[in-house]
Amino acid sequence: MKTKEQLIALIKDHNNIITVSQAEALGFSRTTLSRYVESGELERVSQGIYILSDALIDDLYLLTLRSKKIILSHDTALFLNGLSERTPFIHSVTFPSNTSVPKSMEDQCVKYFIKPELHEIGLVELETTFGNKVRCYNIERTICDLLRSRHRLDVETVISAIKNYAAYPQKDLNLLAEYGQLFKVNHDLRKYLEVLL
Repeated sequence: MKTKEQLIALIKDHNNIITVSQAEALGFSRTTLSRYVESGELERVSQGIYILSDALIDDLYLLTLRSKKIILSHDTALFLNGLSERTPFIHSVTFPSNTSVPKSMEDQCVKYFIKPELHEIGLVELETTFGNKVRCYNIERTICDLLRSRHRLDVETVISAIKNYAAYPQKDLNLLAEYGQLFKVNHDLRKYLEVLL
């Protein structure tokens, strides 16, 4: 029989978050998880997701656990790619346009939608400050997304992102041009980059 100490050690090994499927794979039942929630040792933060009640939450990782279709994007991807020091107050995510978003997520993130065939272009895995791997867009895709959505964003965020990209040593201008054409922002890209490069 598995003990509470074993479960807590396993949750700590998973950066203080565990899903029902992870717990069951390790030999713990849903009933056991519910019992520890009732005793105050665990907290259910979302359907099928639990944390230690005294733990700091990796909200980016938690968000991506909610749906396999979520990809962190826009200002959140800018932060994860290291081109912004400002952690967004509400995280931005992109879904394929043929996906319905759970009601429970309505107020928890800024949602963007894109054609399903464009959804995974530029997808990478990056680490959060807690060390968890999350699905996110690479920096070139992020720059294109910021330009595509510039009317929904703060102008300073967009300009600052492009300035930081221009100074970014690992930039890939060929990939950026390719994405610019694909996402129909190549005219705007040229306009900004001619000034900065």
